[in-house]
Amino acid sequence: MPRPRVHDLDQVLDVAERLVVEMGPERLTVRRLSAESGVPNGAIYHGFGSLAALRGRMWLRAAIEFLDLQRELIDAALGAAAATGFDAAVNAVVTAADAPAVLADRRPAAARMLMTVRREQLLGPDLPQELADSLLGLDRRLVSEVLCRLASALWGRRDGPSVEVITTCVVDLPTALLRRALSQVTADGTVRITADVRARLATAVRAILDREPPRYR
Repeated sequence: MPRPRVHDLDQVLDVAERLVVEMGPERLTVRRLSAESGVPNGAIYHGFGSLAALRGRMWLRAAIEFLDLQRELIDAALGAAAATGFDAAVNAVVTAADAPAVLADRRPAAARMLMTVRREQLLGPDLPQELADSLLGLDRRLVSEVLCRLASALWGRRDGPSVEVITTCVVDLPTALLRRALSQVTADGTVRITADVRARLATAVRAILDREPPRYR
């Protein structure tokens, strides 16, 4: 008897990402995913358990990849010999803000999904508890490994106002300035974020960091 075919689940998630950003989360179905990926319905259910679990795995995979990339960029900026102290910390915030553009060069569909699709559109109350716990853990990593770390590097603080300023720099500004470019793709599926847009983002981040956050009274 021949062995059953082993399907590449990462390839299935790649196709799912593309369908989500091209057609919208509500149109992602197992039947459509099977047709686009060439993987039978049964193999998809066997690999993921449910469509809700597949959606969760897809988002979690992209979010972990993005956070790991952001941490690598921060590490490089803080460890660079060209700048030290406050200047190095500012460079680290700038490069963290630019992370979506870097991810878009590597994996356009993942970057587009994270930046243009709200997590709530994909993940509902039927998400398996294990994945919900993993997503909560990822949120905590973002706060501790990116937001608090950068606030501490800049001002020696990890309080609410300082973390809020970092959030503006690495979450709100990139979303506002990069979302339009991430919504537009070329014929071959790539994303073109111009150097001018990235430079404007860096300028905006530096301008915000020029003013130290207020302290609690």
